[in-house]
Formats: sequence, C-alpha cells, structure tokens
Amino acid sequence: MRLEPIKNPSLGRKLVPPALALTTTIVIASLLAMLAGANPFSVLGLILKGAFGSQFALLETLNRATPLIFTGLAVAVAFRAKFWNIGAEAQLYAGALMTVLLGTGFLPWPSAALLPVIILASILAGAFLLLIPALLKTRFGVDEVVTTLLFNFIFLLFISMLLEGPLKDPMGMGWPKSARLIPEARLPRIFEGLRLHWGFALALISAVGVWVIQTRSTLGYEMRAVGLNKQAAAFAGIPINLVLVKTALLSGGLAALAGFSEVAGLKGSLTLDLSPGFGYTGIIVAMLALLNPLGVVVAALFVAGIFVGADSMSRAADVPTYLADIMLAVALLLMVLAIMLARFRVVRD
Repeated sequence: MRLEPIKNPSLGRKLVPPALALTTTIVIASLLAMLAGANPFSVLGLILKGAFGSQFALLETLNRATPLIFTGLAVAVAFRAKFWNIGAEAQLYAGALMTVLLGTGFLPWPSAALLPVIILASILAGAFLLLIPALLKTRFGVDEVVTTLLFNFIFLLFISMLLEGPLKDPMGMGWPKSARLIPEARLPRIFEGLRLHWGFALALISAVGVWVIQTRSTLGYEMRAVGLNKQAAAFAGIPINLVLVKTALLSGGLAALAGFSEVAGLKGSLTLDLSPGFGYTGIIVAMLALLNPLGVVVAALFVAGIFVGADSMSRAADVPTYLADIMLAVALLLMVLAIMLARFRVVRD
C-alpha cells in the first residue's frame, strides 16, 4: 500500500473529504454528549443557540472570532510557503505589548493619528519577532518549529517580568497588569453599547488583503511555488530565502494584529491571560480553512461559535465545556486526514 499524488483533483475530491470530516466530528461530539448523560440533539442545539441564537450571542461570537481570524491568517500565510510558524501566540503578545507602550499616554495624539501608528508599530513588532526564527532557518538551517514554539514561552515570561515590574499599573491594586489605554488609543464600538469593535472589520479587510496577495501578486505566486516544491522554485529563479523572510514578516505582522485588537478593542490593558491560546487555535482555524484566507474567516466563526456556544451549553445541559476542546481536536485531526485524501489516493503495489 502506498500514497500516489493526484495531479488534478476534481472539485468533488476537494470538497467531499472536508465535509465528511466535519460531519464525523459532529457525530463523535454527539456520542460524547450521550456518554455525559445529555441528549446530543439538545446539546448541539444549545451550542448553536448560544453562539448565534440572539444578537448578544452573535456579537460575542464575532468578538471571539476576531483574534482567531488574525492568527488563522498568520498561520495560513506561513504554512502556504511551508514555513511552520507555531509562534503566533508570542507574536500576538508582541502586538499587545506595543499597543500598551504607545497607547497609555506616551503619544498624546488624537485617535485619527494615534491608532494608525499603533497598528503599524504592532505589525512591525510581530514581524520582527518572527524574523529571528526566519533568519535562523535561512542562514543556519535551524528548524523553525522549535524556535517559534520556544519563543512562545520566552516571550510570555518576558511579558510576565514587565507586568511585575516597569509596566505594572500602580493603580491596579497589586494585580500584574498594565495601565489602561487612553481613550484615543481604543478602537471604537461598531454598535453603541455593545462589545463588537472595529477590530473585526480590520480582520475582514486583512483576510481580503491576504487573498489578494496570494492570488493576484508576484509574492503570492512565489509563496505557493516555494510551498509546493522548493527545488523547482529555485530552478525557476525564485529566491527561496528571500520569499521565506517576506512570508515570515507578513505572518508575524498579522498575528500581532490579534494582540492589538484584543487590547485596543476589548481589554484596554495588557494582562498575562490576554490570550487563552488564540495563537495555537489559529493553527486549527488555518487547517480547517485549507489555508484559504477567505476560508479562515468562516473557520474562525465556526471555532468561535463552538467556544461561545459551549459556554452556554454547559450551563444549560450540565455538560463540561471540554466537549468544545474535543470537538476542535477531532476536527483538526480529521481535517488533516481529509486534506491527505483530497491530494493522494491509496494504491496497492
């Protein structure tokens, strides 16, 4: 038995395996709900209702999806060129740190001038953080999976040191958190009185922008070529290392926007628990979207809906919220298998 690549897979071949993967995920989740003593149809209905059943629930889902769109795009961009960025969590905190440094009164400017500067600075911070593993890979052949993963722990410890030291809010009653952003550094709400902010719109614009880059630009073509076959791309004259560095800069900048949107849009200050794992969840989002930037938006809404709906479901049906984690883990594993089946066929020697 061996795997044989399919040169031109049909549309059905591309769509059926992912659809089966999601269906199987729902079936497995239903079985787990039954084992927990709940009606599976009731549990799934409560998840949908909790995520999309009211204006409040829908807006909370969109809020939760916002950082996932950014981190999903960051992973999708990097993985498309086979640059394995596992460090979106660190890049997220780099963007959040830069937002706090510039947005707590250091630049007493009006919003129209301050917000673009903070956005640009956040992007540069995330891009620089991923540039280091990119240079280690291109110059010395160091595995970026290891370096980007380790940067998550290193940078989080660095943030912890800052929050216990120079960035600690003297008015925070001893809690390790930064000072709050000035009003001019906050992202305004899309709807008055509700939590949804313009970071969600920025995420949608970013998704469209990444799609344009990947499908309508020379860089996008080079990224796809490098990801498909480095040797062939090099033979065609594509500068492999330069493309990987550009990919890393774009990926790190996108992940940093997740930190900016969380601090400027929702939290208002930097804390050590700013992200409950948005960087890691971005990997799931990107894989569910098959690395398609527009698909990332849909996948992020799906994942956010599961998390938000699971919280509501847990209270109503007395089922652990860990069911959501299991659903996402199973969905990721099955989606990886679906991608393989869409591109390869099993043949007997």
